[in-house]
Amino acid sequence: MASGRIRIGISGWRYPRWRGRFYPKGLAQRRELEHASRCFSTVELNGSFYSLQHPDSYRRWYDETPDDFVFAVKGSRYITHMLRLRGVEQALATFYAQGLLALGSKLGPFLWQFPERMRFDAARMEAFIELLPADTEAASRLAGRRDASRLKGRAVLTPREHGPLRHAFEVRHESFVDPLFVDMLRARGMALVVADTAGRWPWVEEVTGDFMYLRLHGDAELYVSGYGEAALADWARRIRAWQRGGQPRGAHRATAAAVPRMPRDVYCYFDNDAKVHAPFDALALAQRLGEGPAGA
Repeated sequence: MASGRIRIGISGWRYPRWRGRFYPKGLAQRRELEHASRCFSTVELNGSFYSLQHPDSYRRWYDETPDDFVFAVKGSRYITHMLRLRGVEQALATFYAQGLLALGSKLGPFLWQFPERMRFDAARMEAFIELLPADTEAASRLAGRRDASRLKGRAVLTPREHGPLRHAFEVRHESFVDPLFVDMLRARGMALVVADTAGRWPWVEEVTGDFMYLRLHGDAELYVSGYGEAALADWARRIRAWQRGGQPRGAHRATAAAVPRMPRDVYCYFDNDAKVHAPFDALALAQRLGEGPAGA
């Protein structure tokens, strides 16, 4: 059986404390994405979480990165944290109209992160999941229902390329560790994020689709701790198991459902950026797995 593709990367790339350490001294800030995209095959785009971006930014990011590079895109906090998934259709349409479709084949999974005080509400979650576009054609149709006043003529409604879209959910309340939620995702092939958060938020390793999405925030202190050799070796073991179609030994599960054996893509992002561990941990894990940067 064939194996899926592994992509190891970082969450965001604009960090002043990385300059002169991960980024070469004297490197212009405008070239930081260019540099990161030659080190990694993927980056999590997190500016989209905080605000709508300009279409020209998405076009520039497309042009600055290698052909095989992929951006994971973090969903808007306006949708997840402010509206809390209630009455979000137009906000979601505006999110998809902002320029995302200009990323073409470099448009990877969407990350939907929920606030830690948000409890699992089956009806609300089902309604939200039903709104999410399964492919770029559906995203284009959804984008057509945007709030034009927020984008002021800056919308991108036509995909650069056509294809399926993936969605992953990072939960931060224990009520989501529920077989009903897992089954919702499994029915649509969406991913439940495996999040290492130094014990602060739920850690669940359920296979719910043809890809896995991992976020490593630090195993001892949130956003601060680096990953040692033993920890990286264990993550490499887990990733290999998922990639090859299985489930790693000792997985933290919410259900007892059998895991279908099929090749899976694995996306893994390091978010322990506070002391500049993220890029070096990502490089070390990628080396363990033999996973090189895009175009390498």
